[in-house]
This record gives sequence, structure tokens and C-alpha cells, in this order.
Amino acid sequence: MIATLSGTVAVREASRVVIETGGVGYEVFIPLSTYYRLPGVGEQVRLEIRQIFRDDGIMLYGFSEPGEKRAFDLLTSIQHVGPRHALSILSVLTVDELVSAIAHDDVERIDAVPGVGPKVAERLVRELRDRVSELRLAGPGVLASNGAPRAGRDGAGGSRVLDDAISALINLGIKPAEAKQAVDSVAAHDSAAAEDLEVVIRKSLAVLLGEK
Repeated sequence: MIATLSGTVAVREASRVVIETGGVGYEVFIPLSTYYRLPGVGEQVRLEIRQIFRDDGIMLYGFSEPGEKRAFDLLTSIQHVGPRHALSILSVLTVDELVSAIAHDDVERIDAVPGVGPKVAERLVRELRDRVSELRLAGPGVLASNGAPRAGRDGAGGSRVLDDAISALINLGIKPAEAKQAVDSVAAHDSAAAEDLEVVIRKSLAVLLGEK
């Protein structure tokens, strides 16, 4: 069982990263929370890994810290909550926000995550209410080559950044037209933000979730 993976970032995308180590490239699916902390292509990284066996192959899911991995495990332990749901939740809510939502029976906060739905949100709150303390874990972030956590810029031009932001939102289950409308709205109101992929995604999610 793969528990952690260290190597060189070969591909860095909002929903996945390819890590090369020992001459092998490992495709790892990640939440946006981990993506924000990834170092750039060509730099060293270490991720917490959850390996899941399926009929069609082995899937690797990566996280920047143990707390996120533990949250993923707890979320996927709930009936009808698969890895895709778990990654979506961790892409929109931090572990602390998830803990708060569960502790305060805030079903609407979890329901607001794209693709989750009220029934799944209610089940999560009900079944994890007594296990919320298990989510209160902390650990070191993803380390770049200089040994410091980083949530670097994409480095691409504005148009590429916007396209990547739309792609990231679609991966969360948001309809393409809605994703494009949200991203275009952010770019129109904040041209500087359009140069930073993380900022565009965060602000677009806020628009879609009706946050101020």
C-alpha cells in the first residue's frame, strides 16, 4: 500500500498531478486545496497518498497534509460518498470549515458543494457528527524544493489561466456554461486576479456559492 509519494512534479493540473520517481510517473488525483500548495513543474514534492483498488485499476489520491487525507478517508467511509464527492468537498471546504459545518449541523454548507446534494449532505452531518474530532488533525504542508510550503502562481498568460479555471470548476461538477460565466465575471471585475489561477478559482467558487 502506497502511503506517501515523493518525487519531481512532471504535470501540475487543478485536478491531478503526475509525480516522477525512480523512472516512473505516478498519476495522482488531488483536491484544489492540495493543488494550491503544489510547487511548480520540475520541483520536488511529497504527498500523503490514499491508494484505492477498483475493478478497472488502481487509483491514487494525494493530499498536502495528513488532516486532508484523514478527512478523505472519513468522507469516503460514508455510504454513497465516493472519492469524487470527497475531492469536491475538500476542494471547496477546508478541513476546519468541514469540521465546523458538521459540528453545527450546517447541512446547507455541505449541500452547496457542487455535485453533493441534500441527501448526501444530511448523511454526512448525521454520521460524522460523533466522529468530528477525528478530523482535527494537522500536519506539514507540501514541501517545495526550498523546503517551504507554497501555493504558487500558474505562470501562464491570462487566457490560459481562465481556461484552466473553467476546467477546474467543471471537474468539480459545475456545468460548463455556469463555470464560464463565473470565471468571466471574476475576470471582468478584477483583471489582476485573472493572472493568478488560484485567485480566479477561489473567487469563481465564491460567486457560484453565493458568497460575498
